[in-house]
Amino acid sequence: MSSTLTRPAPAGTASEATAPRRRTRILALPEARWAAAALALFLIALPLYLTEASAWMWGPLFALTYVTGGWEPGWAGLQALREKTLDVDLLMVVAALGAAAIGQVLDGALLIVIFATSGALEAIATARTADSVRGLLDLAPTTATRLTDGGSEETVPTEQLAVGEVIVVRPGERIGADGRVLDGASEVDQATITGEPLPVAKQEGDDVFAATLNGTGVLRVKIERDPSDSVIARIVAMVEEASETKAPTQLFIEKVEQRYSLGMVAATLALFILPLVFGADLQSTLLRAMTFMIVASPCAVVLATMPPLLSAIANAGRHGVLVKSAVVMERLGQVDAVALDKTGTLTEGTPHVTEIRVLPGTGLREDELLQLAAAAEYPSEHPLARAIVDAARARDLDIPLADGFASAPGVGVSAQVEGRAVAVGSPARLVDDHNGHPAVTLAAGLEEEGRTAVLVTLGGTAAGVLGIADRLREEAAATVTALATLTGTTPLLVTGDNPRAAGRLAAEVGITDIRAGLLPQDKVTAVRDLERTGRKVLVVGDGVNDAPALAAAHTGIAMGRAGSDLALETADAVVVRDELATIPAVVRLSRRARRLVGQNLIIAAVFITGLVIWDLAATLPLPLGVAGHEGSTVIVGLNGLRLLADGAWRRARAESHDATGAPR
Repeated sequence: MSSTLTRPAPAGTASEATAPRRRTRILALPEARWAAAALALFLIALPLYLTEASAWMWGPLFALTYVTGGWEPGWAGLQALREKTLDVDLLMVVAALGAAAIGQVLDGALLIVIFATSGALEAIATARTADSVRGLLDLAPTTATRLTDGGSEETVPTEQLAVGEVIVVRPGERIGADGRVLDGASEVDQATITGEPLPVAKQEGDDVFAATLNGTGVLRVKIERDPSDSVIARIVAMVEEASETKAPTQLFIEKVEQRYSLGMVAATLALFILPLVFGADLQSTLLRAMTFMIVASPCAVVLATMPPLLSAIANAGRHGVLVKSAVVMERLGQVDAVALDKTGTLTEGTPHVTEIRVLPGTGLREDELLQLAAAAEYPSEHPLARAIVDAARARDLDIPLADGFASAPGVGVSAQVEGRAVAVGSPARLVDDHNGHPAVTLAAGLEEEGRTAVLVTLGGTAAGVLGIADRLREEAAATVTALATLTGTTPLLVTGDNPRAAGRLAAEVGITDIRAGLLPQDKVTAVRDLERTGRKVLVVGDGVNDAPALAAAHTGIAMGRAGSDLALETADAVVVRDELATIPAVVRLSRRARRLVGQNLIIAAVFITGLVIWDLAATLPLPLGVAGHEGSTVIVGLNGLRLLADGAWRRARAESHDATGAPR
């Protein structure tokens, strides 16, 4: 009797065992509260101002907008002055107050709201990263079962574990500390550390890592590293260190703006003080100085810079790439080297049955072999079992009921299926004669190709071999080619997976520089080695083990669908729909945005220079000065907004396709 079964959700999987998210509430951040208050007051005052209501109605609201949105950056700027640093935000506050002083209350309030909101977004991003780093520590269990000298067991906090002690790890538990297996056999999911897509068989003498998930067997582990120095703890430390030591991210114009702003402040003061010394009228002198400050204000230059970058961010977001800031959008266009993770980045991150090989003389067809294997594996929660069952369902095969299911860690499973004894598992464990046996030869061939080989036996006789592998993303090869064209060098493959699997995949996508078997700190070393040669490295990854490299790189991009919380928060950008082809497209879009920024700066410089000369050489009427200043802002803003059009993204994608020769 056979029937189609509906597989229940497996319990105790790694995904379910992930740490609960501990997110800082947005309004718990003072920057967010003040920015929200300023925005709300501005939105209430704006319609009153535009409808020419009494100044007593909108005036106090705008005043409160200035206070709530401007006091924090103003105070921070004053503190920076004590350290002989001119803070750009302080200049914005001064410019806003200056605008209000000459009657441009709306312009000043809008400037305050923009900068308060920008500061709040930066604070939220910082808090989210800190939340994810703390959440990573929650992956490590808080308690462990320790064996005493007398052989009894006791539950103790993991921070009390010491090197040399022995712990017991039961099925479904997370390992409490880095160590070596003394006794037992099991499969351990260590994707958080190495990024390997499949659980790794562990037996006596093998190393295991803290926070990795034990499978179906029981392990006795001797602790070889203090819990505070475990690999997972070092990942946290590396992310924090890389985030703190990474050069401060600034837009190019912000670097120039420091000197420009100092010169502008000095010139404004000179225009105000010197004429008064020679007996000039106070009101006209103040008006000329304030007009000069408005027309020469760095606000115009900043606003000339932001629209192209923000438009590019909005366009990329509509097409599935979340770029977290204008700074990131600018940095993306600077990259000239790329390091790619394997599992979950170039591949889908989920095992699939890729080969079904029936041994001669069995009388079975491929579907029959797969059907029997799926029936035996159906009760198992192992990722390979799920791959086999999913493959049977993809072929619309009925999965018979199995009796007498048994699982042996490191060996495989066995069951009675329609009166036949079926076993599925490791060829090395299920075949007695390893020398020249057809099943062993067939399995070895699949493993040479980078597959995981699974043997199926009927009544103790080998019947066939299944090849299982992580599936390459369809656009992987084209993306590698496009990135190589963009940067002038072939991307580097950095993976914790074994060299054989890494080499097979690299050959398929055209990568020649392969770094396999890497721990997280090794990935950071590979990135920093590239940067020491003068390269600006883009790292693309998805796992916890990629987070330190994402933080250390010039720019980091995380794959969104299966990406770990830490990788998503650490990365500078996120590919939301896991479309690899969007990565070269967003780099090209960034480069176009940088070109538009250059155009806008030239336009802004021409307007500012002309207005300043007019104000210094003659008398520039304030309304005309404001009109010229605002007019230049409108022109450069509209120029930058061209990147909002879908055509800008289509051109970026088309250039990537042209680079690969792929059909559009």
